[in-house]
Amino acid sequence: MHHHASPSAAPVVPLRGPRRGIGPDDMRLSGGFWGRLQETNAHATLRHCLEWMERLGWIANFDRVADGDTGGPRPGWQFSDSELYKLVEALAWEYGRTGEAWANETLEALTGRIAAAQDDDGYLNTCFGHGGQAGRYTDLSSGHELYCTGHLLQAAVARVRTVGEDKLVDVARRAADHVCREFGPEGRQGVCGHPEIELGLAELGRALGEARYTEQAGRFVERRGRGTLEPVALLDSSYFQDDLPVREAEVWRGHAVRALYLAAGAVDVAVDTGDDELLGAVRRQWDRSVERRTYLTGGMGSRHQDEGFGEDWELPPDRAYCETCAGIASVMVSWRLHLATGEVRYADLMERTFYNVIAASPGEDGRAFFYANPLHQRTAAADVRPGEVNPRAEGGVRAPWFDVSCCPTNLARTLASWQAYAASVEGDTLSLLQYASGEVRAALAGGELALRVATGYPYDGAVRIEVVDAPPRSGLRLRVPHWAHGATLSDGSGDRGVEPGWAEVRGPLEPGSVITLDLPVHPRLTWPDERIDAVRGCVAVERGPLVLCAESVDLPPGLSLDELRLDTARAPRAEADGAAVWVSSAPAGPGAPGGLPYRPAAPPGGPAPARHEVRLVPYHRWARRGGSAMRVFLPTV
Repeated sequence: MHHHASPSAAPVVPLRGPRRGIGPDDMRLSGGFWGRLQETNAHATLRHCLEWMERLGWIANFDRVADGDTGGPRPGWQFSDSELYKLVEALAWEYGRTGEAWANETLEALTGRIAAAQDDDGYLNTCFGHGGQAGRYTDLSSGHELYCTGHLLQAAVARVRTVGEDKLVDVARRAADHVCREFGPEGRQGVCGHPEIELGLAELGRALGEARYTEQAGRFVERRGRGTLEPVALLDSSYFQDDLPVREAEVWRGHAVRALYLAAGAVDVAVDTGDDELLGAVRRQWDRSVERRTYLTGGMGSRHQDEGFGEDWELPPDRAYCETCAGIASVMVSWRLHLATGEVRYADLMERTFYNVIAASPGEDGRAFFYANPLHQRTAAADVRPGEVNPRAEGGVRAPWFDVSCCPTNLARTLASWQAYAASVEGDTLSLLQYASGEVRAALAGGELALRVATGYPYDGAVRIEVVDAPPRSGLRLRVPHWAHGATLSDGSGDRGVEPGWAEVRGPLEPGSVITLDLPVHPRLTWPDERIDAVRGCVAVERGPLVLCAESVDLPPGLSLDELRLDTARAPRAEADGAAVWVSSAPAGPGAPGGLPYRPAAPPGGPAPARHEVRLVPYHRWARRGGSAMRVFLPTV
């Protein structure tokens, strides 16, 4: 067993406030939904990312800078350095979680190559600032230099919190010092087109006790929204969130990942500086963006043209972008807001996004991924190129690698640290937020609380928690999801119904005592707000935290997805991990050949539509059986 990481060994550790998360080795998953995903990530995805970046020369870019050989063409987009940093972060969490030697050796070898490319003054980038390249910071709009540095700093945070200061942390410290000198009060007044440096600086400031890093993060947050960035062709400054100051914005807009990384960095700054106005602004933006600009899956981003949010109620299912990275970024914001406020709704949105965006991306082998996550695929896709880089983000088939390959490495670091988001600690109380089989050991005010959790969630709603060890005066709270009406809790004080929100476990926690939470995960119908034009007259089926979908492979011969009409009079029936619903197929109308697809209502008295029972499967599993057409929202009879 390797060293035990400190209680602060988590991705986010606010300096102020009563709540904190748990560290990567404070919870050990054993099988189950998240345990399997995490193991696949550890044994397949990490190596997959490393192999692809070596193969494409993205890592060799660092060697060329070190060798002074930067004159020729450079493989990868200008932000490719960030993919290596996200992989290094994933390796750091993986080593912190398991003590796996390969993860540590690989991280140290990569750190050596990264360090060799760092300039004497701390600047580190393989695309700018060297012989035959554009000068440093000559393209703040699209160059991504500070974005890349931010990911380097986040990797160093994972390292310092799991093993302490080492060469990677030293590289990051020098890079952060360089940014503070270059962009401080006396330096350049610019911001990066892609937020991320704010997050990196704020968290590294926490990890190393350097308040000036947090101050610089705050400067970047405040400078944004002043129209200083050169707009990209065909887009306006909202693409970069450079149209309105963060404090004045009412809603997230523009490029979804940028908007969400900025919001996460703003929460970090607000919490550490006690800035309630700034925190309130992000909470307000979360509210309206969730209420009007978020898909049923938790996905964010309605538009392909700018990978961005649309207007209120603009949520087309077939053109949904819902980038995997935006799902990860949404979890990052909600987690920070939960730690800042203790509110349960932030953990509810995290659960929705975990199961229906993040879990949907990786293929079963951990070596292919969805970049975009639409809620309606009209035709079975077959345009993925196995073993090759795929130019398109959308496609309907998981691809091994992309021209812009931000999701595989972002998934890798998120899955490696997943359990850090599963519980929070406040004083002598542990709040369980996400349910997964395994052991939890958390340091409370009075000592260590140890629990053994066994559950078939999300397919089965029973969560059994056995107390292994408990200090006196320790408390336990369980999150009851917002959809779980009729949940019951069995603890030392008998059985009782619990409402959505927090369920407090009553009575003393003693070794050997068992608590059971029963969540109703039977299928239910979910109706969209009437103002979402694209799905008016449709309904979706959910089961527990899972959004379900119809796939063409499950339809009877001769029936197509666009003919289905769900019979809402008959309740969906639970099946293994999905549901079965009754549908009728709308007969094709009498349209004239070559006529427009619009006509008066069909006269009554036509043939009765055929009726079928059709199986729905969890959305996160769609396209696992090959290319298929799919839809989440079904028209009703």
